[in-house]
Amino acid sequence: MKTSLIKIRTAFGVHETQISDKSVELTGKKGSGKSSVLDAIRYALTNRSDRDYIVKQGADEAEIIIETDTGLRIDRKRKVDMETSNLNLKENGLNVPRPQTFLDDIITPLQLNPVEFISKPIAEQNRIILNLIDYKWDMQTIQGWFGEIPQGVDWKQNILSVLDQIQAENGVYYQTRQQINSEKLFKRKAAEDIGLSIPDNFNAEKWEAYDTGAKYQELSKIQQENGKIQRAKMFRDSYESKLRGIQADRDISISNAKDAISAEREGLAKTIERLKAEIRAAEDKLSGLDSKYQDKVAVAEAEFNEAKAKLDADTGVANEYADRKPVDTAAIQSEISTAEAMKKHLNEYYRMVRMQQEVDDLQGKSDALTEKIELARKLPGQILKEAKIPVEGLTVEKGIPLVHGLPLSNLSDGEKLDLCVDVAISNPKGLQIILIDGAERLDDKSRAALYAKCKAKGLQFIATRTTNDDELKVTEL
Repeated sequence: MKTSLIKIRTAFGVHETQISDKSVELTGKKGSGKSSVLDAIRYALTNRSDRDYIVKQGADEAEIIIETDTGLRIDRKRKVDMETSNLNLKENGLNVPRPQTFLDDIITPLQLNPVEFISKPIAEQNRIILNLIDYKWDMQTIQGWFGEIPQGVDWKQNILSVLDQIQAENGVYYQTRQQINSEKLFKRKAAEDIGLSIPDNFNAEKWEAYDTGAKYQELSKIQQENGKIQRAKMFRDSYESKLRGIQADRDISISNAKDAISAEREGLAKTIERLKAEIRAAEDKLSGLDSKYQDKVAVAEAEFNEAKAKLDADTGVANEYADRKPVDTAAIQSEISTAEAMKKHLNEYYRMVRMQQEVDDLQGKSDALTEKIELARKLPGQILKEAKIPVEGLTVEKGIPLVHGLPLSNLSDGEKLDLCVDVAISNPKGLQIILIDGAERLDDKSRAALYAKCKAKGLQFIATRTTNDDELKVTEL
């Protein structure tokens, strides 16, 4: 699509100017109206201007008309007392819906001021070039790729700059991963330090389930049984001495009885002699002494037999235990001691296990962020395969546009202007025009080469160049 007519009336500093379908160079001194012509064309196409006054001073209305060889007619008017313009856009006599959107689709910012482009900082140049890549995306696209909307991203950028910001070292994903990895290393070291204090092959489940109380009860029961065995042995070993004691008690009782009877017998004999009258009674009593003696002997024997029977009964109980072998409690005592020592490690062991689990969780989060970072690094290649690339040889590496493998910072001004020309003709449905304001900033060779390239590619251009001419001069090229 090419312009067949451009007509400007009382817009900016232009009273009235008309340009045909030819490429032209506008020359003259500063203030002669060269830039006003380009500003008017830009305003007609974009409805934007940095100037405070759109309508030429003294006029009531500004109007810019642009007609194309495809039947498109752009008629933009701006009244002096209005803050917005009126756009009438027709194609073959029919109104075009959403006229400004239609115009935005047939032009690019580079077409309207390529010389200004080469004076911008490299970062801004990169942004402008990346914005030319036609790839449809929205926040749902981001959600689908990353499962979330990453924080700390300027979403007004083009998609490649967005992805570069997502994967960048100062980005949220990278910084968060650094923090997670740092925390992971700290917890892993802490878990390792705890592990050094825990015995090798520590079986936490075994020592957690070990019932120390029950083992103590078992040990107490064994110790009680062992006590009975020991006491039984001591009791049995003392049987003979105890029996001798019982026998001695019996013999003493008999001896005492004998002595007592003898004394009494002697006393009674003396009494008989002394008391003849009591002889019969004494004799009767004397006759009963043998029986009395036998009774006392019987009592002593009965007491002996009773004591011996009790001793024999106790000895029988002792015999039940005395022949038993005491159970060795060293093993169970050692087991309990080991269990108590192991149980002291349980809290630290479980703290170590929790830390190890936290390390695993952090590793999972770190891996997930790594996947997202790698995805953000791989997506540009996929996008460039699917997107409409406006310039031949344009690629992107780490968010930086390259033209035939070279970053824009390595291109000369002439090569950058060539790039602008390539962009202008990259859209067959676009308006094939380029506005070059301030061509005097290029040397003669570069300027001539630029004009020649535009003509060779069938691109209409309107250039301004400051000269010493007093009046605005329009030269068709």
